[in-house]
Formats: sequence, C-alpha cells, structure tokens
Amino acid sequence: MKINASRRAMLPVILALALPTMLEQLLQTAVQYIDTAMVGSLGTQATAAVGATTTINWLVGSSISALGIGFLSHIARSIGAGDTALAKRISAQSVFIVLTIGGFFTLLCLGLSNIVPIWMQVDPAIRDLSAKYFFILYTPMLPRAASIIFSTLLRAAGDTRTPMRVGILVNLTNVILNFFLIFPTRTITVWKISFTMPGVGMGVIGAAVASAIAFTVGGICMTAAYWNHPVLSPRGENLRPEKSLLLPCLRTALPNMLQRFGTSLGYVAFAAMINSLGEISTAAHTIANTVESAFYIPGFGMQTAAATLAGNAVGAKDSERMRDIIRVIFPLEIILMTVSGGLLFVLAPSMMQLFAEEMAVILLGTTILRMVSLSEPFYGVSIIIEGMMFGVGKTVTPFIFNLIGMWGVRIIGTFIFTQILHFGLISAWGCMIAHNILLFILFLIHFIRGKWNPLQTSSTRI
Repeated sequence: MKINASRRAMLPVILALALPTMLEQLLQTAVQYIDTAMVGSLGTQATAAVGATTTINWLVGSSISALGIGFLSHIARSIGAGDTALAKRISAQSVFIVLTIGGFFTLLCLGLSNIVPIWMQVDPAIRDLSAKYFFILYTPMLPRAASIIFSTLLRAAGDTRTPMRVGILVNLTNVILNFFLIFPTRTITVWKISFTMPGVGMGVIGAAVASAIAFTVGGICMTAAYWNHPVLSPRGENLRPEKSLLLPCLRTALPNMLQRFGTSLGYVAFAAMINSLGEISTAAHTIANTVESAFYIPGFGMQTAAATLAGNAVGAKDSERMRDIIRVIFPLEIILMTVSGGLLFVLAPSMMQLFAEEMAVILLGTTILRMVSLSEPFYGVSIIIEGMMFGVGKTVTPFIFNLIGMWGVRIIGTFIFTQILHFGLISAWGCMIAHNILLFILFLIHFIRGKWNPLQTSSTRI
C-alpha cells in the first residue's frame, strides 16, 4: 500500500511540471499554425521561402538548448541534494555562456544569410526572399539564447510556469505584429460589420520582423524572471567562468550539443533533399512539419518532467523515488502519445486544409501525416528515456543513438530513395519513421539493461 500511495503522490508532481510545458508548447504551436496560415495565404512560393530554412532554425536552437541541458542536470541534482547554494553558483555560470553563444550565433547566421538558401537548394526564384527572411529572423540571437537557456534553468528548479507565461507573451506579440505587418490595409467584415484594418503589407518580410521583435521581448522578459528567481538569481555571484563549476556542465552538455548539432544538420540535409523535389513537396513538407509538431507536445512536456525528477532523485540518492517516476511516467506517456497519434491520423486532411489551398499539397501532406501518426507511441517512449538520461547526466549514449538513426537510416535512406530512385516525399517520410522506430528499439534495450541509472537496483526496474 505504501508503494501505491507513493506512486499516486508522484502523479500530481509529474503533471505540475509537465502541464505548463505542454501549454507553453501548445501556444507556440498555435502561433506556428497562425504564421503558416498567414504566410500560406500569400501563396505556395511564400510558404516555400519561409519553410526552406526552417531546419537551420532547429540546428541553431537545438545547439543552444543542449547547453541548457548541461546546466539542467547539475542544478536538478544540486536541488535534489538540498544544496541550493551550489545550484545558485552553477546557475551564475550560465550568464557567461549566454553572452558567448548568443554573440557567436549572431555573427555566424548573419554572415551566412545569403549562402544558406543556396546550401538548402532553395528554388532560385525565391532565394533572395528566403535570404532576407533568414537575416531578419536571426538578428536577435542574443535574446533568443537568453530565453532558451534561462528557461531551461528555471525548469531545472521546478519552475515551469514562468517559461509558460513568457511564452504566452511572445506568442501574442508575434501574432499581433504578424496581423499588421504581413498584410496591407484592407477591409474586414466581422458579423456583417465592415471596417478598415490598417496594415503595412510587408508579406514574408513582415513575418520575419514580427518574429524578431517577439524573440527580443521574450529574451528580455526571461532574463528578468531569471535574475529575480529566489534560488537561481546570479545577483551577488561571480559571473566570470569558474572551471570547477563550468566544466562539469559543459562535459554533460557537449555530447548533447553534438547530438543536436548532428541530428539538426541531418534535418538540414533532409530538408535540402526535399527542397530539390520542387515547390509542392517543399510546401507539403513544411506544413506537415508544422501540423505534426502539435501532436508531439504531450511527449516533450513529459520529457521535461522526466529530466527534472530523475535529476532530483539522483541528487537525493533516492532509488525508491526513481522507481516511482518510472512506473508512473511510462504508462502515462504511452497513453498520451497513442491518443495524440490517433487524433493526428483522423484530423490530418482537415489540418492540411487549414494551411494550403492546392489539392496536390493537401493530399501529399495528408498521406505523410497519417504515416507518421502510427509511430508516435514508439517515439514517445524514446523521448521519455532520453529525458531521464539527460536528468541524470548521461548524454553520451543518446548522442550515439541519435546520430546512428539520423545519418545511418534517415539521411542515407532518403538520399537513395529521393536522389537515386526518385520516389519522392512519401519515401523520405518513410525513412523518418524508420529512424523513429530504431530509436525506440535502441533506447528501450538500453533502458531495460539499466546502465543509464546511477541508482540502479532491482527495485528500480520497470
């Protein structure tokens, strides 16, 4: 009875960490939907121009996020051990990382803005527009880096509500500015009442400006929240690099950073091959990625909870708590991702119709979304195991698994099917699904063996 009671007590803790993250991601996805619909109304070329460099955004964002994982692991363990003073000192080291990585990616992205569309095999007719969009979007890299890393630190301390609130503000700012900057002044009719809505009519460039301003607002607000946090605030701490604190975080972060860089680089190669298939495939792929992201929200929300709670358990050296986390979070994740996958399968045609008018794009997008929906429960298991490994500081194995899946299955397979055999977009997404299934198998075997868990005993197995 004691074990059952402890598991019941674990459920609200998991949900308290996961639900704000899910809501934050849901709002971000809603904004992506709105952005895609607004840009999509400008035509297939506009959608392709915006979507052609999306994977570069993943590459940059995930590389920065990986640095946050290094801090998350050590802060979560320090808090689990009750050493908040150490957590505060570790947290202060992140300020140096934000300034360094933010400045680096600003110079890199702006310097390569004209070259990236060429690398991505963007149609020559839209390369100039795609390059301008990319340049504007990456101008505020410093506040973007601050937002990504500081929000990860707050989650490590169990605060998932503040990132959610800042996310709401960012998303609202983006949507409102999109509404005025993308479209020209026009007449709008609501419930038979017509009125003139002012607008700048900047099109795709307006969407980029709106996003850049929203990112800046988010970075400023997240920095303020972090600076005033009762546990993590760096006020009064040494902000200069301290090897004894910074190096352990970087050692944990480096494999995850290489993993995210390697997999994101794979996404870039994947997208470049899809871009070479033409505007219809590029548009269908871009929209399907946007649609699909909403249905991964339960999985990644639970991953945040898994990482934080596993780190706390290791810090407290509490194998019973680790066992309870495992036995509650896995069934919950599988149920959520099964429901999510089922909804994606049923709603795929309607979701595609929200963002595209060309029937060829709608039909192609519906097919690939229904294909990938069947793999969602398997992918959910993988990301939970990965999240727990991040929380306990085990980042090397996920790095190896993800690179094998990305480059050994998805990229090589997509190259063979699209560039040599000319099978098209459906075959590329088939390779992506094979990648997800391989990750499920690799992570599950590693999890069952128990080597990921520093507290491993017979009582901590599923």
